[in-house]
Amino acid sequence: MDPTFERNAVIAQLEKAIAPLAESISQKLIPPTGAQIGYAIRGARDNGGVAAVEGRITGAGKPAGACAFGADEEIARVILTVMKFDPLRRSAAILRYSDRALDVLDGNLFLECASFNAARAPNGINTMDWGIASCCREEVPDVIFTEDRSDKNAPLILLGEEPVDVANNIIICSNRI
Repeated sequence: MDPTFERNAVIAQLEKAIAPLAESISQKLIPPTGAQIGYAIRGARDNGGVAAVEGRITGAGKPAGACAFGADEEIARVILTVMKFDPLRRSAAILRYSDRALDVLDGNLFLECASFNAARAPNGINTMDWGIASCCREEVPDVIFTEDRSDKNAPLILLGEEPVDVANNIIICSNRI
């Protein structure tokens, strides 16, 4: 596939997912730093191969900026780590963790969930990268979260093959929390 065509298609798919998401995402799912959703080109190896919302999705539920490659290092690290275990899982979102959101995703949507204990991360390795890799070793789940639920800024990470699928799960969760 032509690299320019693929990059344009990734941006178009991400924008298609964000349009309904911006209107429907619950404030309860938006972290103080903003929610994020991203999508990678096939075979992405670095931040430049992952598109995301510049400036994230803010507390108003609106994207702060346009979709662009290299826009968010955190979502890029999540997606790149997951792609090492399953190259088809090229989309992810970072949301605010809550017990209720996890109940909806696990109990109502029957998504496969996995958690990690950040306190067990080895020194010198990024805790989030280690945690995501530890959750994906046997099988890549649909949802990843940390076991430390006392952290008010703990992330809830949704994974998927396409950003529309990830956005749809966020919208369903938003309607039920």
